[in-house]
Amino acid sequence: MQRRRVGGSGLQVSRVGLGTMTWGADTDADAAGEQLLAFVEAGGTLVETADVYGDGAAQSVLGDHLAAGLVAREDLVVAARGTPEGSARGSLLHGLDATLGRLRTDHLDLWQLPGWDAHVPLEETLSAVQVAVLAGKVRYAGLVAPSGWQLATVAERARGVGNLVLPVAAQAEYSLLHRAAERELLPAARFHGLGLLAWAPLGRGVLTGKYTDGTPADSRGSSPALAPYVEARRNERSARIVQSVLTAADGLGTSPLAVALAWVRDRPGVAAAVVGARDAAQLTASLATETVLLPPEIRAALDDVSAP
Repeated sequence: MQRRRVGGSGLQVSRVGLGTMTWGADTDADAAGEQLLAFVEAGGTLVETADVYGDGAAQSVLGDHLAAGLVAREDLVVAARGTPEGSARGSLLHGLDATLGRLRTDHLDLWQLPGWDAHVPLEETLSAVQVAVLAGKVRYAGLVAPSGWQLATVAERARGVGNLVLPVAAQAEYSLLHRAAERELLPAARFHGLGLLAWAPLGRGVLTGKYTDGTPADSRGSSPALAPYVEARRNERSARIVQSVLTAADGLGTSPLAVALAWVRDRPGVAAAVVGARDAAQLTASLATETVLLPPEIRAALDDVSAP
């Protein structure tokens, strides 16, 4: 699998990342281990996790597999979100230590800060990042779902206070069904040298075409916990886009999944597209898109039908 630098930094990640949102819940430890092994064997490096995934269960599952030596820690780029309890220095550093404990590792490759906190001075948040980096607990820092002006403010303030720990990544939802990142976030990220980690690149599974004729019993759409997450991307506009993806896939002799994932993966400013999976077989289908390259005319057609 090809690797890319994240923005203008020296951090390199596989251009498809592995998401762990369902680990420890809908995906048990054994199935998660099979996914992790298949991912690394395919050349994948970027694994994304968060303390809110199963209230820490996802991180514990990943940590158990690392401790058992299923894959080597040095073969992974572990990206973890910060605590959702706010951006105060104490909360951030406490949450970081808890995350490292669950992951059973001494550092994060990428620490992604939570959403904007208007009640905490930005300098305090930035100082927490600097403390973590100087302590060797964090290699790089990023932002979770910022607006364009928030990203720009963080980048400029970090430079202004002489903080050498500048953000290198922004994480946000991005797919043919959800292109809001193009309005402000992507232009701001590219200007300030950050790379985008795109989550839900398959439109929460809708772009695979699996929901065209209903809701499969084994899909996320049938899960009580995840059904609202999927339903948010099912509407008449989405149906038109999905049909275009199906047509493109048929013409290229590939899968709708491959078309949707390749579209996001190769958008300007995207460092990696992060995918989740029910099992190793489903993940393998995503990894198989590595050789898929969309012709310019098909990419243009998909751009037009999905334009916000």
